[in-house]
Amino acid sequence: MSLFATLSRSVALAVMLVVTSPAALAQLEPTNEQRQAAVEIADSLRYGHYADINFDEAWSQDAFQRYLDILDGQRSYLLRSDIEPYRHLATGMADAIFEGDLDDVFGLYNAFSERQRARLESLLAELDEGLDFNFESNERLEIDREDAPWASRKSELDELWRKRLKNDALTLALTDQDNEQIEDNLRQRYEGQLTRLEQTESEDIFGVLMAAVSGSIDPHTSYLSPRQGESFDIQMSLSLEGIGALLQSDGEYVKVASLVPGGPAERAGVLEPADRIIAVGQEDGDMVNVVGMRLDNVVDLIRGPKGSIVRLDVVPAQAVDMTRSQTVEITRDTVSLEDQAAHGEVIEVERDGEPHRLGVINVPTFYVDFDAWQAGEEEYRSTTRDVAKEIERLKEEGVEGIVLDLRNNGGGALQEANSLIGLFIDRGPTVQVRDAQGRIQLYGDSEAGTLYDGPLGVLVNRLSASASEIFAGAIQDYGRGLVLGTSTFGKGTVQTLNELSHGQIKLTRAKFYRISGDSTQNRGVEPDIHFPSLIDPERIGESSLDNALAWDTVQNVQYRRYGEPETLQDKLIAQHAARAQDNANFRYLERQSTLARQLREQHTSVSLNREQRKREMEAQEAEQLSLENQRRRALGLEELDEWMDARSEGTEGVTDGAEETEGAETTQGSEDANGEDEALAVDRAYVLESAEILLDYAHLQDTRRLAVKR
Repeated sequence: MSLFATLSRSVALAVMLVVTSPAALAQLEPTNEQRQAAVEIADSLRYGHYADINFDEAWSQDAFQRYLDILDGQRSYLLRSDIEPYRHLATGMADAIFEGDLDDVFGLYNAFSERQRARLESLLAELDEGLDFNFESNERLEIDREDAPWASRKSELDELWRKRLKNDALTLALTDQDNEQIEDNLRQRYEGQLTRLEQTESEDIFGVLMAAVSGSIDPHTSYLSPRQGESFDIQMSLSLEGIGALLQSDGEYVKVASLVPGGPAERAGVLEPADRIIAVGQEDGDMVNVVGMRLDNVVDLIRGPKGSIVRLDVVPAQAVDMTRSQTVEITRDTVSLEDQAAHGEVIEVERDGEPHRLGVINVPTFYVDFDAWQAGEEEYRSTTRDVAKEIERLKEEGVEGIVLDLRNNGGGALQEANSLIGLFIDRGPTVQVRDAQGRIQLYGDSEAGTLYDGPLGVLVNRLSASASEIFAGAIQDYGRGLVLGTSTFGKGTVQTLNELSHGQIKLTRAKFYRISGDSTQNRGVEPDIHFPSLIDPERIGESSLDNALAWDTVQNVQYRRYGEPETLQDKLIAQHAARAQDNANFRYLERQSTLARQLREQHTSVSLNREQRKREMEAQEAEQLSLENQRRRALGLEELDEWMDARSEGTEGVTDGAEETEGAETTQGSEDANGEDEALAVDRAYVLESAEILLDYAHLQDTRRLAVKR
């Protein structure tokens, strides 16, 4: 940076400090509306929440600790001496909330803000003086400090931030940015954080406080400010124009929690759960660094009018180093009912030289056109109606079994889960719902008859949640079919949205239970036959969330069993294991899942030595690349030179029939359906193997029937 530029910035900063320091140092205080809302929220939690909450000193300790974790989870700003004046909140947080006495809670936030402001200004001053781009030391930076003790002296944090700044610069240097670009990017990051800090309002502090309060009880109870309430209403009406991704905070980063079925991000195939977004840009213009940015501000950057393009700088979930990012483009759009409609295909499986036809129906979500239904229209769209049409078509095609693909289905209308189960059973209960008073309401299918009584499979994964889990659990309990895949999400709670005098509260009011009496909460539904997965259950799923309500049971209900697939389970698993051993995609999934877990466990710190960092990164990626190329060699595909190339190529062809026309057929290993794309799509292996297992199941059932007749 030139001397003139440095002096100009220093003068500008000095002028800014002189002019704005009174406002910048102003202490934010709670409003009367917020004090009243706190009391209302406390009463809602005490009398309306599903759990029996004891607001004692232990709860206060948890809530106070969670508040500190939200403020400074990496123990990098506050000193122990900053916290001591507010230590009484560790035993008195409950009293503060119930009485609306929020002054000390706000005071602690103000102390944090002062420390954060001072640190950001210090970092900017270091940038003005010029960075030392000598990355030859043998120092290392600890990545996760959430369990670190609070620093006693400012010098301890100065040393931490010296390493952090060096790491930030090295991370950019490893992406081939020159010194000037590095300084400009870091300046943009820190100035952006400082600007957002100076724009903090009392509602922001109140939101953080209520996040700590509600999050200490369960992860799905939350306070919505008036602004957030408007946003929630837009999302529920599906008129939100964006990319169709659910985002959540993950330390300093924003993480992709899940993708909206049929949404722009899912259709583009460039985002996956647990990906981290580090920068956002519009179609034209510079990328805005969002590391350390508040979640709602990141969401605002990503939103935009239909048809416009947003660019995201993304670190893939499987990457072990933040230097391995790639820029993707997504065209914003709305999500329509048509985008989420169920769709089917026929898969051919060859056995002993003979072709066999299996049907697969993809069910992205449980939907219903409420407006058309309430208006009394006879031909309204719904999951059950659309699946029924696909079943009729597949039966005409002569399929020997049907797989319902509920992967990534996050739930939806409970009534649709119930009515969909009714297509496969002859009336009966489907789910129990228990409220806080212990009252249990039973839901079920009341219509006589079934539409399909042949071999049935249900394919699920870690992102199958809520209504999907109810469906899969009922099919399993009835013995009506096989559940295949991985353990589901474990979202077994029911929330309601209640108005407050200021904002709204989303409150957990009830819990789902299977007809067997088992809860779907926390544990989810365990498949009969497990598939390997690249989704880490320690990072995605109910059990990965803080303070998730526990799994438990209630009394089972009476219901009729349609079969005993568990008696064939050992044979089915053995046949599946033999195929998986020879299936390059399944071997890859198993080994990559194990490797990813090992790398994360080993990756507790990063080297600040450029050459050592490169060696460590290259060694880790070499292992990942080796696995990918083993898969490609087995499939007769061209090998890759870079591991990151697998991400961009691997997203091609992951359609599972979503892009195929009605009635299209797919033959395992064929080149005329998806060609090389199908071989590239690791994800496709789940569908093809599910069809194989279902054919095994159908044949074993036939063999058993013949044995019984004899």
